Amino acid sequence: MEQLSDREQIMDCARLLAEHKGEQTIALYVGAVCSFTDYIVITTANSSGHARGLQNHLQQFLHERGLTPLNGYKRHEESSWNLVDLGFAVVHIMSREAREFYELENLWFSGDEVFRSPAG
Repeated sequence: MEQLSDREQIMDCARLLAEHKGEQTIALYVGAVCSFTDYIVITTANSSGHARGLQNHLQQFLHERGLTPLNGYKRHEESSWNLVDLGFAVVHIMSREAREFYELENLWFSGDEVFRSPAG
């Protein structure tokens, strides 16, 4: 099987989250402006149950690709913000309130967009 680039892996990851109803899913290349990762993926979950579901789908996706998070598969049941650190990428699954409060897109505004889910 052909080895996918980090960019392709992240685009597939973001697409998976969007397909499972992650809202406003975006993936950014931030390697030129960030010292700890090359990509960030941000998606919004509409409930804690939805966040669990997204994290389960993400865990299966990573397992199938042989990727293991540096922070394991910790899940904080009622957390408004869960992240999965892959080293080359950090995936953020956030509640709407947390996403609006922390405005990660504004923090990484100079990153290059590699994926954005369709509006709607």
